[in-house]
Amino acid sequence: MNIHIVPAGPIQTNAYLLTAPDRGEAVLIDAPGGIWDRIAPILKKEKCTLCEIWLTHGHWDHTQGGAEVVAAAHARVRAHRADQVLIESPEVMERYLIPGIRLNPLRIDEFVEQGQRWTAIGQPVEVRHVPGHCPGNVAFYFAGLKAVFVGDALFHGSIGRTDLPGGSFEILDRSIREQIFTLPDDTVVYPGHGPETTVCVERETNPYVHG
Repeated sequence: MNIHIVPAGPIQTNAYLLTAPDRGEAVLIDAPGGIWDRIAPILKKEKCTLCEIWLTHGHWDHTQGGAEVVAAAHARVRAHRADQVLIESPEVMERYLIPGIRLNPLRIDEFVEQGQRWTAIGQPVEVRHVPGHCPGNVAFYFAGLKAVFVGDALFHGSIGRTDLPGGSFEILDRSIREQIFTLPDDTVVYPGHGPETTVCVERETNPYVHG
């Protein structure tokens, strides 16, 4: 499986295109604005069909390009129920948008929840609920790849902001310690913004979380 890191949108939000050329399948984790134009050439080159979009959470910069992707690829959408209103009724976020940004609603086809497991593009994946930045923030953990996609819960040397509606530093701190820092040390952490890191590095050096 190939992991394509594709920053896009007004604030360069990381989208992750996971492709399995041998199977002709792909999954997109998060959908910032303009992401379809960025990933369509990759899908064509690797002869993959985009099957699903997995949203780590419902904030606008992670969902802005989702409607365009669904229209183009007919992909199914998975997300946590706690962020349903943000994803399906994005007008509730209008006061937090950059001027000129417009959002189209996305319909969630399947809700994910803590501990849920399935196989995607030939790999087992596990859902870990990591609220605190956003009530429905989830991480998608691939044990076989030693990789976890965490949205805005955790960054290299930092954490997601907790001053937005539904945010809580105490909840985020606990979520990170219980759901991310319990993963193997060499697990690569792929965040919603900025460079990747590892569980070990963040557990030992992140100044915002006490393991």
